Amino acid sequence: MLTVNHLSIKYGDRTIVNDISFELTPGKVVVLIGPNGSGKTTIIRGITGAVPLEGGNICFGQTDMKTLSEVERARKIGVVPQSSHLPDDFTVYNTVALGRTPYLGFMGRLSDSDKQIVDHAIRETSIESLQDKNIKSLSGGEQQRVILAQALAQDAPIMILDEPTSHLDLNYKLSLLTIVKNLSREKNVAVLMVLHDLNLASRFADEILILKNGLLQAAGDPAEVMTEKTLSSVYQVPMSVITLEESPYPMVVPK
Repeated sequence: MLTVNHLSIKYGDRTIVNDISFELTPGKVVVLIGPNGSGKTTIIRGITGAVPLEGGNICFGQTDMKTLSEVERARKIGVVPQSSHLPDDFTVYNTVALGRTPYLGFMGRLSDSDKQIVDHAIRETSIESLQDKNIKSLSGGEQQRVILAQALAQDAPIMILDEPTSHLDLNYKLSLLTIVKNLSREKNVAVLMVLHDLNLASRFADEILILKNGLLQAAGDPAEVMTEKTLSSVYQVPMSVITLEESPYPMVVPK
């Protein structure tokens, strides 16, 4: 669905991402991991068009993404950013409804179809009881669910999440990532996420991309690529990778 071909991005004279290639496919969750400064967020900014590409291209099917308008791009990619500037005095419902903006006509009014999609996004993220509340009155975990619902309301085939669990407690982290994975499966959405928690990445990813200094170090099934040797080298910390009988996911702990 989305193919990233030999992607390179510079900030000034400094190369941040160098010759990265991977694919996003429907119904699969791809997770980017790596230390701070490895290029994870920059890759997302390149895909969303927030920064220009130094080299390579990003294609949706056979279409080069750089040929698309901002509205056309928004119809293909829903984004859950690290932090969001939430509108003042908006209800949860109106905040979620902003996800329909790429589809609204000149008058900017929601059609019956738009309202159905918004209602569905609210149900999928289990925030029905919050929809009449002011967005600023919610907890951080509740606000993150609202932003996820807004991205779902875009009804795009691709969803990108940049550190969606930052500043959330464990309960909210597991809940949010479970929603994302289930939606990927049920709606056949291609998902790309940045996560810092290696154990959450192991649990929720279908494919892991490991980055260091803007270079792709390994890519594949978590159980195959999250090895002690690779992780210790990338993070510069001795790591142990443990597989428990009762869990199919490798567990990572510092030595």
